[in-house]
Amino acid sequence: MTTVRDDLAKSEAILVAAIEVNVPDLVIARTAIGDFQSVIRSRTARKLHEWLEAARNSLVGSLAGGVEKDLDAVRNAIILPWSNGQTEGQFHTLEAH
Repeated sequence: MTTVRDDLAKSEAILVAAIEVNVPDLVIARTAIGDFQSVIRSRTARKLHEWLEAARNSLVGSLAGGVEKDLDAVRNAIILPWSNGQTEGQFHTLEAH
């Protein structure tokens, strides 16, 4: 249900359509996951509270609860630049010895 529909075989598309009709909560969860991914990729936390409201009572409510418990850290992870350069440098230094 997270694959682009254009990439599905006909039998897969039929299965996804049946799931969507019979388990609408999965559609809501899929949308919430996609929306959270968009928030992260946007590098702005502008829609984070909106996402929390929508996701809180869905099948991904536990994810929303975790995000809410550590909201400042999640917001900072989204908006602040980061690099694993120091970690990579230490790893390669250890690897050489």
